[in-house]
Amino acid sequence: MSDVKAPTWQVTASGGFESAWVTFKGGTLHARGRAFGALPEPCWISYELETGEEWTTRRLTVTSETATDTHSLELRRAADTGVWTANGTTLTWAAESLDCDLGLSPLTNTMPVLRRNLHREPGEHTFLMAWVSVPGLQVRPSRQTYAHLAPGTVRFTSGDFTANLEFDRDGLIVAYPDLAYRLAGRASA
Repeated sequence: MSDVKAPTWQVTASGGFESAWVTFKGGTLHARGRAFGALPEPCWISYELETGEEWTTRRLTVTSETATDTHSLELRRAADTGVWTANGTTLTWAAESLDCDLGLSPLTNTMPVLRRNLHREPGEHTFLMAWVSVPGLQVRPSRQTYAHLAPGTVRFTSGDFTANLEFDRDGLIVAYPDLAYRLAGRASA
């Protein structure tokens, strides 16, 4: 049986909003989302995210549109080999990555937190993410550490940046200080 959620976030970092339909089924999720923002320049984003078992990224397709440019990305991870490709080009540095991270989107913090149940149980894990910049859609490596602080609260660290993220019981972001806040349905952890 699948469970569908429809979170909407005010994305303060971009001066915009993001909304997605997120379907959870077993240990997988599928999401279709749209975002728009004004910072650093007006931009529209459309994406589709699909994971395999244990919330491991299988595919992320993204289109980004500004007043002067349109970019498209198809990011794939082969479940059997772990090989990542971006628009057909192999990302050799990403061999140990299990997740993508779409810039300025609170949704993609869900996968590593669910996989390790960090919104519910003690633990700390560091992941190498395939991070996607917005609006240019370049894919770069990003080491990120997630540490359980309390039920529903996870400390996120990447480089010099640290934030205490608030998650609901489904593993979706409720509050990501200095990035995004969910507008409605602030479910308890």
